Amino acid sequence: MSHEVVEKNVGLLAILVILVISVGGLVEIVPLFFLTETTTPAPGVHKYSALRLEGRDIYIREGCYNCHSQMIRPFRAETERYGRYSLAGESVYDHPFQFGSKRTGPDLARVGGRYSDEWHRIHLVNPRDLVPESNMPGFPWLEMNAVDPSVTPTKMERLRLVGVPYTDEDITGASAAVEGKTEMDALIAYLQGLGTAGGG
Repeated sequence: MSHEVVEKNVGLLAILVILVISVGGLVEIVPLFFLTETTTPAPGVHKYSALRLEGRDIYIREGCYNCHSQMIRPFRAETERYGRYSLAGESVYDHPFQFGSKRTGPDLARVGGRYSDEWHRIHLVNPRDLVPESNMPGFPWLEMNAVDPSVTPTKMERLRLVGVPYTDEDITGASAAVEGKTEMDALIAYLQGLGTAGGG
């Protein structure tokens, strides 16, 4: 089949383009489903607790991922600054994952346990109180907004559908676990678990 025939026949060109994209996509995507390192949790990685799950949703809602990545690349400059490089197995329970590529602020993949809860609280209310040169905005309303406990079980049920191993017991106790907590509490719980073994 000559190149000229393909170029002049739009229908044939469309079919061939779809065929090439389909084959290329299958070759790239299908093997990932069979690699255990991308589908099996890394040692010490657990599903999110109810409070951390709510914190993760607040992190996404407030756009934290626009300035902070959560993926340490396997380069010396990265590992010296942030710690060991990120593994796919560390993000198996993230839907969607928070790798990111923009770093206006530092990478947060290993921030858990580096600072106290009170440090995070002050930093989230007004970052310049702790880091004078910071251009991060403050999020003082998080201290006033309460987490809605009625939606947490539904979130867990939906995540169970995509493979997160939440049990009926986890789902039943989810509302009680976040009852009376503020959005600030939830976000801090999420941040404190990033990069820690077990952080559930």
